[in-house]
Amino acid sequence: MRDKFWRIGEEYTTRLARKVPVVPRINLLLLCATIVTTTIAGAFWAGVDLTAHPLQIYRGFSFSLPLLTILGVHEMGHYLTSRRWGVRATLPYFIPAPSLIGTFGAVIKMKSPMPNKRALVEIGAAGPIAGFVVAVIASIIGLKMSEVVSVSEVKAGIYYLGEPLIFSIIYRVTLGQLSSGYHVVLHPIAFAGWLGLFVTALNLLPIGQLDGGHITYALFGRKHILIGRLTLLALLALGIVSRWLGWFVFAIFVRLVLGMRHPPPMDPYTPLDERGRKIGWFALLLFVLSFTPLPFKGGF
Repeated sequence: MRDKFWRIGEEYTTRLARKVPVVPRINLLLLCATIVTTTIAGAFWAGVDLTAHPLQIYRGFSFSLPLLTILGVHEMGHYLTSRRWGVRATLPYFIPAPSLIGTFGAVIKMKSPMPNKRALVEIGAAGPIAGFVVAVIASIIGLKMSEVVSVSEVKAGIYYLGEPLIFSIIYRVTLGQLSSGYHVVLHPIAFAGWLGLFVTALNLLPIGQLDGGHITYALFGRKHILIGRLTLLALLALGIVSRWLGWFVFAIFVRLVLGMRHPPPMDPYTPLDERGRKIGWFALLLFVLSFTPLPFKGGF
């Protein structure tokens, strides 16, 4: 009897091990490096001079932890939905960067083709939807902790952030209508939430193999190429009108690295069902709520 229970337990452990992947060393190293770079960036935004006070780096965690949570939840949304559809995918790769936010985001790599349009739209939408929810929560918490100051107290040369529609709604509900002559200095958690919404919007752009490209292909088929080209032209136009170079950089990156065409799933003929269309349109609604034409203005 004891041997029988031992065999049952061994089989269960083996099945569990197959379901729970071992985190590769490179993923862990990149995550640790990104925690460091984003925490350094967070300390900078908190006004800490790390050369003089290196032990105060901990003050950067209020920015790095919510930001990495948003990025991680986004990518795990893709990963878990991929596993549910039997699509092989890697665990998230976080990308550290010596930048003002300390990262270039996170990615997962698909190692097998999508089976059909339903899988395409669900996998493509799962990440942005999951990340959007966490970004909204971070924005609410962070805005409640933010400081309202008079214009005279605002330092010259700082950045002003554009407000996507959902952030503007949260802002009004949380802080109300500010009197003339006052500004809000965002708490690091609110800034992380804002960045999470910005990343959501970028990923949902209907171009190529971005998340929005997956969804657009599933919804519109061959028309996705035309939609992607029009979107690319719109980004270039935004760059000219807003004079923000980021749109030019992102447009070039998408065009040269990600491409404009989307590979078809194994079954490209079965049309998307009603549930799939609802998920796709809901994700595109999140794009409208998260997008801001001029993310940054001002500067150092």
